[in-house]
Amino acid sequence: MISQASIQQIQSRIDIIEIIGSFVKLKKRGTNYLGLCPFHNEKSPSFTVSPAKEIYKCFGCGKSGNSIGFLMEHEKYSYTEALRWLANKYNVELEETETSPEFKIQQQAADSLFIINNFARDFFADKLFHSEEGQDIALSYLKERGFREEILKKFQIGFNPSGRDELATAALASQYNKEYLLKTGLVVQRDDRLADNYRGRIIFPIHNQSGKILGFGARIIKTNDKAPKYINTPENEIYVKSKILYGSYFARMAIDKADECLLVEGYTDVVSLHQAGIENVVASGGTSLTIDQLRLIKKYTNNLTIIYDGDSAGVKAALRGLDLALEENLNVKLVLIPDKEDPDSYVNKIGAEAFIQFVKAEKKDFILFQLNIALQEAGNDSVRKSAIVNQVAETISKISKTENFTQRQDYVKKVSEILRIEESGFNALVNKFIREKISKDENKAFHKVETPVIPAASEMPEEDRDVLALFQKDRIHEEAMVRSLLEFGLKDWAEGQTVATYMFSQMEETELDKMIDNPLLIDIIHTYKKWYEEGLQPTARSFLYHENQEMNSAIIHIMEVNTDISHNWKEHYEGHIATRDDLFKEEVFSTLNYLKLRKIKRLIDENQSELEKATDPEEQLICLQTHQHLKQMEIDLTRQLGTVIYK
Repeated sequence: MISQASIQQIQSRIDIIEIIGSFVKLKKRGTNYLGLCPFHNEKSPSFTVSPAKEIYKCFGCGKSGNSIGFLMEHEKYSYTEALRWLANKYNVELEETETSPEFKIQQQAADSLFIINNFARDFFADKLFHSEEGQDIALSYLKERGFREEILKKFQIGFNPSGRDELATAALASQYNKEYLLKTGLVVQRDDRLADNYRGRIIFPIHNQSGKILGFGARIIKTNDKAPKYINTPENEIYVKSKILYGSYFARMAIDKADECLLVEGYTDVVSLHQAGIENVVASGGTSLTIDQLRLIKKYTNNLTIIYDGDSAGVKAALRGLDLALEENLNVKLVLIPDKEDPDSYVNKIGAEAFIQFVKAEKKDFILFQLNIALQEAGNDSVRKSAIVNQVAETISKISKTENFTQRQDYVKKVSEILRIEESGFNALVNKFIREKISKDENKAFHKVETPVIPAASEMPEEDRDVLALFQKDRIHEEAMVRSLLEFGLKDWAEGQTVATYMFSQMEETELDKMIDNPLLIDIIHTYKKWYEEGLQPTARSFLYHENQEMNSAIIHIMEVNTDISHNWKEHYEGHIATRDDLFKEEVFSTLNYLKLRKIKRLIDENQSELEKATDPEEQLICLQTHQHLKQMEIDLTRQLGTVIYK
C-alpha cells in the first residue's frame, strides 16, 4: 500500500489543469476552465475544471472527480496505477506501507523484470533497423508483408539476431542479473552459458495498460517444421497470459470512442488493422478468453466483436469463453473471415473501408451461431440434440441481469423456433438454470447490504413529505459539520487548541452514531482524526486522493454544496457582509450544536421509551428527572441555535 505521506507529496505537486489539459483542450473562463467532455459526445463545452477546488465536473453527463479520478475514468487505471502514474510524472519516490518482506521481494523482482524488458526492447528495435541481418532478413520480410516503418516503430517491433548469444552478451555486459534474465525468458541456460531464446525471430513487445513492457512474442521467419511458429514469455511476476490482451495499450482510446472492441487472434492481425486505421482492435493470442481479459475489455465497452479465421479451428477458438462473456454482460458478435484468409491478409487484400463494411455486414449473433454449429455436428443424433437443448438453455441463463430480461426472452423465442420445441417448456428450463445459479450465490447475496431507494417527494403521500424534508435537512447539517472540520480544522480555536481538537472534544467517538446517520461521514471523521493524531495536516484535498472511492466521491459532493451565508446573517450584520472564513467559529459552533440537539432528541425518545416500560416507582422517578434534564439541555441549545443560523 502507498503511504499517506507519499500520497500527500503527490497531491502537493498535482496541477489538475496540467493533468486534464494533457487529454482535453481547456480554455479559461473566469476562475475555472472549460472544454468538451471526453466522456460523452458534445458540441457545446460543458466540462468544467476548477483549479481552486482541484475537481472537474461535466454538467452534460454528470461525471465529476479529481485528477486521480480523471485518470481512472479516462485511462481506465486502478487507483494505485493512477498514483504511480502521477508519482512518475512528478518524480515522487513512493513509500510503501504494510508490506511484507515477501511482497517487497516480489516488487523488486517485478521492477527488475520491467527494466530488463526495456533494455531488450531497445536492443531488438536497434537490430531490426540498424543491423545488416535485421535489415536484409527481418525488415525486408515485414515490408513484403505490407508493414510500413512507422507502424513497426509505433508497436516497437524488433528483431533478435540469429547469433547464439548476442542479446545475452549485451545484457551481461550491462550488468543485468542472470537470475532475472532467465525469468524474462529472453535467454536460456545451455552448457553453463546463457544463450538467446528468440534467435532469428521477429519480436513483438507486449505492453500493459500504462505502456510498460510485460513480455514478448517472438515469430519465426524461416520455414522450419520443428520449431514453433511463436514463442512467448514464460509466466513470471509481471507476465500473466490470462490477464493480457495484445495491443490494448494502443487500442484503449479507440475502443472507448467506438464503443466496440474487435478481438482477433494474432499479433500481426492487430498491427495490420492499426496500419489500416482500424485501431479499436486487440488480440487474445489464439487462446480461449479468460475472465480477466473480458473484464479488461469491459473497462472500455460492453460491445465485443470477435473476428476469427473461418476454418474449424478458428470457429472453435471463437466459441470458447462465450458463457464468461455473457456473465460479464458483454454484447458479443462473431465475424468469420473467408477460408484461407486471416484479418491481416484480408484487410490487405480488400482495403480498410471494405473490411469495415464486411465486419458490419457479417456480424453474427454468437448464441444462435453456436446453436447452428452444434446442430450441424449433431446431425440426426437425438441424444446429442437433447444435450444441445440443455447446453443452449444454460448459456442463455447467463443473461440473468434484470435489465436484460427482454434480451433473454428474445433468445428463448428464437431458439425455441430453431429447435422446434415448446417456448414455455424451454423458458422453464432456462429459469431452472438461473435458479440453480442464484442458489449457489445465495450465501454471498445474503451478506450484501442494499441501499434503500428513496422515492421522489412528488411520488410520496403528503404525510410522508415532512419526514423526507427532515431527512434531507439532517443530511445537509451532517455534511456541513464535516465540511467545517475539513475546511477549518487546522485554524486556531483558542490558545493551544485548533478547531479540530475542539470539535473532537465535543463529539465522543462512541456517540457519533447518535449525532450522524451516514456511516461514510463517520468514517471520514475517524480518518481525519487518525491523520491529525499522526502529525499530518489533513484538509479536503487529503481526501480527494483517498483510495476509498466512496469517500472520495462524498468529499467532492460536500465541496460542491452551496455555502453562502444565510439571510439571517445579512439581517444581523449591517454594512460589510463577513465571509465564511471570518465566521468560521460561528459555523463550527452552529453545526455542532445542531447535531448535539439531534442527539438530545434521540436520548429523550429513548428515555420516554424506558419510562413507558418502567414499573418500579424509583425507575420512573429517575426517568422523569432524566427527561427534565434533557429538556433543559434541548431548550438551551435551541436558544443558541436561534442566534447562530447556518444555511
